[in-house]
Amino acid sequence: MLSTAEVWKSVFAKWPEGIPHRGLLVNTLNETIPFKGFMIKDDLLLLDRTNPDPAGTRFVLMGFDAVYTVKFIDQLKEAVLKADGYLGKFA
Repeated sequence: MLSTAEVWKSVFAKWPEGIPHRGLLVNTLNETIPFKGFMIKDDLLLLDRTNPDPAGTRFVLMGFDAVYTVKFIDQLKEAVLKADGYLGKFA
C-alpha cells in the first residue's frame, strides 16, 4: 500500500495536461497556499504562490507528507479526468 506522501507525489508528477497547474493546497498545519505553478524534486514539492505571503515569500518548499488536500480553482472537464483514469460521472 502506498503512503500518503507517495500518493500526493504521484498526483503532482502525473498532473493531467488539461488541468492548469494552479489551485489551493492545504497542508497538514491547516494552512491554505494558493499556487500558480509547481515543480517536483525527489520527495519535495516547490510551489509558486499566486501572491507573496505577508512575509514577502513567493515560493514554498515542502515534503509531500505535508500535503493534506488540493483544491482546484479551474473548471474540471470530465473527459480530461476520465482520460487520466478517474471513474464515475459528474452531476
